[in-house]
Amino acid sequence: MTPSEFAATLTALTPPPEFSAPLRALWYDAKGDWAQAHAQVDELETSDAMAVHAYLHRKEGAASNADYWYARSTTTHRRPTLEAEFAALLTALLP
Repeated sequence: MTPSEFAATLTALTPPPEFSAPLRALWYDAKGDWAQAHAQVDELETSDAMAVHAYLHRKEGAASNADYWYARSTTTHRRPTLEAEFAALLTALLP
């Protein structure tokens, strides 16, 4: 799947069933539903989930919480802008 194909799924009411939890979180984030995005990764302990979790807290403006999740995830996806970070995460998570 390409980023353009991912974007095309955003017209649906729910994310595609084959999406992983971190990818579902990005899907909900792209639709403007931060709470549902956060719910997808809140209890997960995988590196990908923690990287998305960090991104979401950064987007929320909770820098110290984001830093905690960045450290736990050992992510290489952090970028200077939220848009660039979203794109890096999306590229890494797409099937």
